[in-house]
Amino acid sequence: MHIYRSSLLRFADDGRAMYDEDGLLATAPGADGRERVVAAGSWQALSPQLLRQAGGEVVVHHLPGRLIAPGFVDLHIHYPQTDVIGAPAPGLLPWLENYTFPHESRFHDRAYADGVADFFMNELLRNGVTTALAFATSHPTSVDAIMTAAQQRRMRMIAGKVLQDRNSPDGVRDDTEQSLVDTETLIQRWHGTDRLGYAITPRFAPTSTPAQLRGAGELAAKYSDVWIQSHVAENLDEVAWVKELFPAARSYLAVYDDFGLMRERAVYAHSIWLDDTDRQLMHATRSAAAVSPTSNLFLASGYFDYLKADEAQMLYGLASDVGGGMSFSPFRTMQAAYVVGRESHAKAGQSLSPQHLWWQHTAGAAKALGLQGVIGNLQPGCEADFVVINPRATPLLARKAEQARNLDELLFGMVILGDDRLIEQTHIAEQV
Repeated sequence: MHIYRSSLLRFADDGRAMYDEDGLLATAPGADGRERVVAAGSWQALSPQLLRQAGGEVVVHHLPGRLIAPGFVDLHIHYPQTDVIGAPAPGLLPWLENYTFPHESRFHDRAYADGVADFFMNELLRNGVTTALAFATSHPTSVDAIMTAAQQRRMRMIAGKVLQDRNSPDGVRDDTEQSLVDTETLIQRWHGTDRLGYAITPRFAPTSTPAQLRGAGELAAKYSDVWIQSHVAENLDEVAWVKELFPAARSYLAVYDDFGLMRERAVYAHSIWLDDTDRQLMHATRSAAAVSPTSNLFLASGYFDYLKADEAQMLYGLASDVGGGMSFSPFRTMQAAYVVGRESHAKAGQSLSPQHLWWQHTAGAAKALGLQGVIGNLQPGCEADFVVINPRATPLLARKAEQARNLDELLFGMVILGDDRLIEQTHIAEQV
């Protein structure tokens, strides 16, 4: 057993933050041999009994001045777009054409894909991200590369081969029938191996024929425990394009529902330009939205409406959306989410609490993935993925932390002023 003494942050099932200034986190191998949380709470209340029970089979780690928190969960990210961050473009569609597709065309080369995947994984861990729902490219080799890199690091990772058999240039466009064969092969190869999961991944409705979307829906029905991921309603030009391509569909979101691609474990990035019927459909199917605020601001796509999402009881969580997103750092993403929430010209504005922002990137994102109680939290039974944070990582953060009068002020200071420098250690659950 390992016992950590530090400030400790975790979340109740209803999303409330639970905080112990002098906290204890105990981890030990579970029945499956994977390291799990066995106790979390007050050091004073828990340590005497735990230390007595463990006897000599315990290692105690004292981390004064540090905060242990759940590892961050990134609900939507493109690993092949690692080198597209910061590419200048007037909007989404030109950005795809001029930067994204040319970069992604290189992933047919396994050695190239391995190099990017290794850098990508290291960058996630450096920023405290312990699980991600990731797009690969249309090349099966790109999936093998990211799954191998995640497996080597013992990370819980979900990824999938992109499906795009039309409206895509040579080099990334795939063949309808072969793309579905490749998807099923990759599901059988990777889904449920160690901590890996597979996501059926239509890029977005305009780049898939009805035949490809129908086949994706059939695979989703056949493999009911895999994930589904795509994009929806990111910007108005895209929405108009979908209306031209699928004139019989009630809405952009309804295209996916018509092909059997909305259910639990389905995650749709952006979900900005939805109407109330769409939001009710998201709730009814238990599909989730991946809120991608830095990407939406960078590409001027629009603002996610938190108030209407909550009114509809939608599932959602935060995502970096690298490389449209501007940073791997969850702190940059939470900061942008606060700004998006406050925006009040295109929608009603609200001030998201720092606890809620943090929840969206940990336990909330895990809930959106159908992994509540498995990752994204530090309650007993959860896999022991966590980060050790130094709230005084920079002079300005230190000054802010010293003046914090409560948990909200401590967390909000890190949200607004923080970046990768806050992450002192990223701990991945060991397989013992």
